[in-house]
Amino acid sequence: MSGPFSIAPQQIPGHGLLADRTAVVTAAAGTGIGSATARRLLAEGADVVVSDWHERRLGETEVALQEEFPDRRVVAIVCDVRSTDQVDELMRGAAVALGRIDIVVNNAGLGGETPVVEMADAEWDRVLDITLTGTFRCTRAALGYFRSAGHGGVIVNNASVLGWRAQRGQAHYAAAKAGVMALTRCSALEAAEFGVRINAVAPSIARHAFLDKVSSVELLDRLSEREAFGRAAQPWEVAATIAMLASDYTSYLTGEVVSVSSQHA
Repeated sequence: MSGPFSIAPQQIPGHGLLADRTAVVTAAAGTGIGSATARRLLAEGADVVVSDWHERRLGETEVALQEEFPDRRVVAIVCDVRSTDQVDELMRGAAVALGRIDIVVNNAGLGGETPVVEMADAEWDRVLDITLTGTFRCTRAALGYFRSAGHGGVIVNNASVLGWRAQRGQAHYAAAKAGVMALTRCSALEAAEFGVRINAVAPSIARHAFLDKVSSVELLDRLSEREAFGRAAQPWEVAATIAMLASDYTSYLTGEVVSVSSQHA
């Protein structure tokens, strides 16, 4: 397919949307939406704690981001979102390192491609534990911090269009992402009294090197071709929407899930 949107645009420059803010981004190592989000938040003027379970990749990400944004603070904290203790320590450590936390982006998630009839309990449990329960753990810890700090804040969760739509082999991932959407809506009502907004993005497909490595390229090509633009999103295009939700441009938006998708209706 060819057309004005069939070629991904160059990443847009920052506009100071998050000047003097601080942020925590989970699953921020590597080449995906998490690292793109950290980069976008830095470009918009925020200082950022990047977190991931993979220590080497996280360290490489920290170095690369600090080199790209020498006038901003970049701090790496290792955290496995399957551990309540590590998640709680992430929030405590981020608050100490940055002085305060204004934004938390819950990006950690795990997928797979297995039919329900062949899916083992362990695979189901692992996807739900990281993708849904991990988001719950981080949300709970962030809200505990925001309630005590008293200065308000923003949480942005990474969901998926599969929380709404069906796809073969994705029952565990789709169930987890639907749960993230429900968690977003319910926790937003509770968080309002702390001056905290909680929203989510629901990307269709954002391609990057790691996704191509762990997924079927044929499937990714097929899904990309189904998009109205005939291509997948670039991770930065999803990250830009996350930055918008974290900014004052969406000051009256909470409990919502914003689709970042060009799929045919």
